[in-house]
Amino acid sequence: MGKTVLESRVEMAQVMLPPDANPSGNIHGGTIMKLIDTAAGIAAMRHCRSNVVTASMDRLDFHEPVFIGELVVLRASVNYAGSTSLEVGVRVEAENLMTGNIRHTNSAYLTMVALDENRTPTKVPELIPETDEEKRRFEEGRMRAEHRKALRKKSAQKTHA
Repeated sequence: MGKTVLESRVEMAQVMLPPDANPSGNIHGGTIMKLIDTAAGIAAMRHCRSNVVTASMDRLDFHEPVFIGELVVLRASVNYAGSTSLEVGVRVEAENLMTGNIRHTNSAYLTMVALDENRTPTKVPELIPETDEEKRRFEEGRMRAEHRKALRKKSAQKTHA
């Protein structure tokens, strides 16, 4: 049985504190990456209702720094579902709680693989995109999944050559 994008959507928020930062007050990239992975994992688990693992994270650019005291908001949703894996998109924003200024700091696409009780890949539910935006994201996710698969195949051929 399929699931809609809305059924697994996640929004997380966390204030960044001094242990999350370097001496200049910039939040560590690894802290942001961990939050992205957590948000993606929750969205994927909601969709699959099974354990999931991260197979890959597409390019992650840091558009803006995040500072101590800012609220980091992560929005994650399933863009595309294949047979045993799915793509989750995560958008990260930082809000200055004193001024209300909100900045887009990061976006990432993660491939998550669903696992059964034996920790082997298992079938994921179909994704049912409803809005025009969800349909566009689904198609773009499908194309990215095909591209990732081709890259893995090419890499495997180099390894065995």
